[in-house]
Amino acid sequence: MRYLVTGSQMRAIDQDTIQNIGIPSLVLMERAAECVARKAEQLCDQKTLQILAICGVGNNGADGVAAARMLYLHGFDVLVVVVGNEAHATKEFEVQKGIAEKLEIPVVDWEHFLHGEDEQKAGDRAIIDAVFGVGLSRDVEGTYAEVLDWINKTETEWVLAVDMPSGIHSDTGAVMGTAVKADVTVTFGYEKMGSALYPGRGYCGQTEVCDIGFPELSRKKAGAEQFTYDLEDLNRIPARPAYSNKGTFGKVLVVAGSADMSGAAYLCAKAAYSMGAGLVKIMTPQENRQILQTLLPEAILSSYRNGQEPENLEKLSSQVEKNCGWADVIVLGPGMGQGSTAKFLVQEFLSNAYVPMIIDADGLNIIASDPDLTGFYTENLILTPHLGEMARLTGKTVPEIQEDLPSCGAQYSSDSGVICVLKDAATVVTGRDGQCYVNSSGNSAMAKAGSGDVLSGTIAGLLALGMENWDAAVLGVYIHGTAGDRVLEKKGSHGLLARDLTEEIAAITTEIGKDEPVREHCAIEDRICFRRK
Repeated sequence: MRYLVTGSQMRAIDQDTIQNIGIPSLVLMERAAECVARKAEQLCDQKTLQILAICGVGNNGADGVAAARMLYLHGFDVLVVVVGNEAHATKEFEVQKGIAEKLEIPVVDWEHFLHGEDEQKAGDRAIIDAVFGVGLSRDVEGTYAEVLDWINKTETEWVLAVDMPSGIHSDTGAVMGTAVKADVTVTFGYEKMGSALYPGRGYCGQTEVCDIGFPELSRKKAGAEQFTYDLEDLNRIPARPAYSNKGTFGKVLVVAGSADMSGAAYLCAKAAYSMGAGLVKIMTPQENRQILQTLLPEAILSSYRNGQEPENLEKLSSQVEKNCGWADVIVLGPGMGQGSTAKFLVQEFLSNAYVPMIIDADGLNIIASDPDLTGFYTENLILTPHLGEMARLTGKTVPEIQEDLPSCGAQYSSDSGVICVLKDAATVVTGRDGQCYVNSSGNSAMAKAGSGDVLSGTIAGLLALGMENWDAAVLGVYIHGTAGDRVLEKKGSHGLLARDLTEEIAAITTEIGKDEPVREHCAIEDRICFRRK
C-alpha cells in the first residue's frame, strides 16, 4: 500500500517537517536534488549529452538548479535556464542559483536562451523540467505556456519532471492549459494524487517516489490518508482454511440478465466463483435458464417470469424474500434492463436485503430514474457506476465529474452513506467516512463489454470470503485491474475479452498463501448491518 497526497497536504507535510521536526529546508532540497540527479545519470548513456535544467523561481526550480549542479560536478554538460521574475524568487532558489554561479555553471534567463546561441546549439539534449511544482492552481499562460510548449516540441533524449510535470494539477491530474509530457517523473516523499489520476498520469511517464526524509508523523498530521495498492497487496486475499466446506466461503446471489443479456449474469457469476465464492445463485428471467445452465453448470438457477400481473408480482416478491434469506452477498443490476419487472426487483431488493449488496449497471440506472429509491440505501451498499451512470445519479455532467473524480465520489458517499466505486481509467473508491483509494492497475484493453460485470462479481467473491465491505471493494478493483494487465501481456491491447479476466482472476488466487496474509479470514456471521434512517 502506498499513500497519495494532495498539493496542500504535501505543503503541510513539508512545513511540519521543517518547522516542528526541525529538518532544514535546504537539507530536504539537497536530498531531493540527489534523487533527480541520480535518475538523470541513469537515463544518460553518454556524458556528451547536454542537459537543460529549465527552472522556475520557486522551490521546484531550486530543486532543479541543485540537481543541475550535482550533474555538473559529475562531468555533465549542463545549462540552467531560468523562467520567471527573479524579484519573486524564493530564498531557497536564490541560494541554489548563487551556488551554481560561484561554480561557474552556465545560468541564463529564458529570453536570452531562446534568442541566443544556446537554443540553436546542435547535438543531443535532455531536459529537466523544474518550472512548477505541486502548487499550480491556475491555467498556464504567457511565457510559461511558451516554455512548456517548447519543451514538448523539442526533440530530446528524455524529459525528467521534478515532483510533477509542469502544468499538471497535483490534486486532480487536470491539464492546466498546457503541460509537459515527461518520460520520467521523480517525486518526493509521497506520490501525488495528480500523478495517479488521469490525464495527469499519462503526462508523468514512469513515476518514481524518492524518500527524502519526511516523517510518517507529518503525513498523519496532514490528514493524508488517500492510498493505492501494489502487487504485494494481493496477499490481502483471505486464505482458505483446510477445515472448511462450500458454505464456509459464502453464498453469492447474482440478480442479473434480461432476455437479451444473459452474458452479464454469466460473467458476474463466473467472476464470483473465480474469486473463491462457495456457492453462486443466479436470479434471472426464465429465458436465460438453458444458456446459463450450459455456460455455468456450477451455478444455482432461480428463474422468474416477466410480467406485471398481481399474482406474478406476489410470486416475485416471495422469491426475492427467500433469496435474500439465502444469500450472504448480493449483486443487483448487471444486464437487467430497465423494464417494469426490473424496476420492481430493484425496489424489492433494496427494501428486503440486509446483507452486503453491490449495485451495478441497470440497477443504478433504475435508481437514477427514481431518486426516492435512495431512501432504501443502507450502509451495506457498494455502488459501482461508470461516468455515465454517475452523471445520472448525481445530475452532474460527465466533464464535471472528470474534473475531480475523488471529490465527486466522496460527496456521493458522504451524502448517501454508501461505498462508491467510480469506474474510470483510474478507478476511484470512496467511503462514507472519507476514505479514498485510487487504483493503479488496469489498462485501456479492459474497455470492453462485460468488464464491469466481472468487477461486480470479483468484489462479491471477496465479500463471500468474509472481507469487510470497504476492503473487498478496494481489493476487488485492484485484482480486476491486475487481471487485465496480465491478459494484456498475453493477448495485446485489442483482443482482451471480459471472460479472459475471470480466468486470470482464478490464476491470481494461486499466488496467495505463499506469505502470511495481511488479513485473516473473518466469518460472515460476524457482520453487523445497519439501515440508514
